[in-house]
Amino acid sequence: MRDRSTSVRLLGFPIDLGADRRGVDMGPSAMRIANVDERLRALGYNVVDEGDIPIRTIEVQEEANSKLKYLPEVAEMSHVLCDRVKSTLDDGEFPLILGGDHSMSIGSLAGIGRHCKEQGKTLGVLWIDAHADMNTAETTPSGNIHGMPLAVAMGYGHPSLTTIGGDFPKLDPRNLAIIGLRSIDQGERELIHDLGIAAYTMFDIDRLGMYEVASRVLEVMSRSVDHLHISFDVDGVDPSVATGVGTPVPGGLTYRETHLLMEMISQIEAYASLEVAEVNPILDDRNKTAEFASGVVASSMGKRIL
Repeated sequence: MRDRSTSVRLLGFPIDLGADRRGVDMGPSAMRIANVDERLRALGYNVVDEGDIPIRTIEVQEEANSKLKYLPEVAEMSHVLCDRVKSTLDDGEFPLILGGDHSMSIGSLAGIGRHCKEQGKTLGVLWIDAHADMNTAETTPSGNIHGMPLAVAMGYGHPSLTTIGGDFPKLDPRNLAIIGLRSIDQGERELIHDLGIAAYTMFDIDRLGMYEVASRVLEVMSRSVDHLHISFDVDGVDPSVATGVGTPVPGGLTYRETHLLMEMISQIEAYASLEVAEVNPILDDRNKTAEFASGVVASSMGKRIL
């Protein structure tokens, strides 16, 4: 295992404003019930749980824009998360952010991007997901902001989102890789091709194998970036393994493919932050998805079979 910070700061971000299906606001609690903190302590980490950032629920919100649902509150809370994540990194600690829907990445990537800009570091992002999450108000079929965070991080989208953490793109598309894709909207497909993003679909994983795909991605990241952020959406995994997700797509990553990828990530020197998105206990079976996700987190932080 690489010599990363032994201090992990756990941040809960129970947002569900970015998605249609309710329940992901309980994701951080489900992960805690699955003992994600104790699994990391068993590996020798000092874990400080700062609790959840309070977010107003949909019931007290007004949806003013059908193409950018709950935009004001998502933007406001993303500013809060941005500052908390940046503060964690500035203090030399490893942020583990527990969501919440994937709109959480607007704030997390803004904070990481701002930290990297100030420290003269190059940010790389590995996005593990069935979806590209690269829509804008012009391309979105749903208006759900959880389908937009990668576009926002690269500077595409509403200014109230792209300027969080500073008015600059937080992520260079050359330093982004996506693994597990199998549900992509037309606008996202065009943006992926236009920007030349390293995007690995399940076809690529079937054809090449996870070891080869991960080796290619991580070799490039090791050469190109100083800070590697992992964004793990549990719907990147097959629904037979992770039932408790709001937007399941059949044909995803297997149990072992996911752990193999995370075990390889743990050996990368630049790996310095992690978020887990879209755990939905309402749709789960006895918290099995959170249990699985907590084990995946441990694998990324150095847990081994032998």
